[in-house]
Amino acid sequence: MTAKNQRPPEPKPVHPELDKRKAFILATVVYEYVATAEPVGSNTLTQKYNLGVSSATIRNEMAELEAGGYLVQPHTSAGRVPSDAGYRIYVDQLMRPEPLQNEEQRRIQDEFRAASRELGEVIEHTTRLLGQLSRNVAFVVSAPVRDSQTFRHVQLIWLSEHTGLAIVVTSAGVAAERRFDHAGLEADDFTRLSNRLNAAFSGKSLREIESSDVARIIGEAGLPAELVAILTAALADASGSGDPPSIVSSGAQHLLDQPEFQDLRKLRSILRIIEDQKALYDIVADGLNGPGPSVKIGHELGSEEITECSVVAVPYRFGNEAVGVLAILGPRRMPYARLLALATGTANSLNRHLQIPDNR
Repeated sequence: MTAKNQRPPEPKPVHPELDKRKAFILATVVYEYVATAEPVGSNTLTQKYNLGVSSATIRNEMAELEAGGYLVQPHTSAGRVPSDAGYRIYVDQLMRPEPLQNEEQRRIQDEFRAASRELGEVIEHTTRLLGQLSRNVAFVVSAPVRDSQTFRHVQLIWLSEHTGLAIVVTSAGVAAERRFDHAGLEADDFTRLSNRLNAAFSGKSLREIESSDVARIIGEAGLPAELVAILTAALADASGSGDPPSIVSSGAQHLLDQPEFQDLRKLRSILRIIEDQKALYDIVADGLNGPGPSVKIGHELGSEEITECSVVAVPYRFGNEAVGVLAILGPRRMPYARLLALATGTANSLNRHLQIPDNR
């Protein structure tokens, strides 16, 4: 925006600590700084935006915002930029939500229409897509989903006179395979047992299926008891029980496009954090059980190495359970409303994709 007398979007109702004019000036400073990456002075605000007050009044208001900790002055002769506190009030109190752009919405829908049904592949696909659309670093944290997965089907395959294969498929698209030895069973025995197990367990939560249930069905089929341990282990493999959260990231190259990260020392520090899966998990861990989108700004991320960054995170769900988090990491000077819309739209599409039965 360069034309004179234009105005940024009106902020939401004023934060209790700020009067309406200060709130509007703070929102305008954030708006301008996000757009230009240059410290904002009173002359810039006077020339570019119709704020309805004199330049001297704007200078005084900006000085008071600085004294209150909402703006900082990087250099004596420079304009001001938002502080962490300024961004926080902007995100929580002043920012107007933005809808997902039509072109982005179409791109997301098209991508998920063509996406795999296998869970690991769709998560990697989602991460790449979010990195491309946001032009920032995207990462997805997926918790083990035992409690939210349901049993879809099991297939027992006769491989040889003494070898078989158990394949368990869950509602989240996870497929676990376990090869095992058997004592001369026939292919028909495997088919018969598969049918019995599928009839008994279809649609049940994995946590509801006990080894005693498996033992009962195997006993009713007149088959060897050693199959109980084999099938119980295959179900545990499919549930991911005991697995640590998985983390996939994409788009680190986009940091090179940000003026804040032209200092290679800063960039290396941020890349170290991105490569550290535990650090990424710690940033969004509280969002795994969160009710909705969240934003962490600067020092809120808990590491001095990434105080120049912010993270937007949105949980994704399987059924009613939050099973992971989609996140965007970028500079504090990020377009929060747009990235929240983008992450939310992508998470909603992933939610729908995970619910659709795979009838292929």
